[in-house]
Amino acid sequence: MYGTFPDLALNGTDDVGGGRLIPTTSADQYAATLATWFGIPDIDLSMVAPNIDNFGVRDLGFFT
Repeated sequence: MYGTFPDLALNGTDDVGGGRLIPTTSADQYAATLATWFGIPDIDLSMVAPNIDNFGVRDLGFFT
């Protein structure tokens, strides 16, 4: 697990209703960071992580 563990309380800070939780780190951010480490150029990251442009942080920095 990477990122901040969500608050699992119903109607808590990470609950958007109906028990759905908003994660602090997306799978696309994680995949883009891993792909960058493997040498995928920034221009091609949208092929690996199609939603990466929806996030301000593309590289989570866990390989630095």
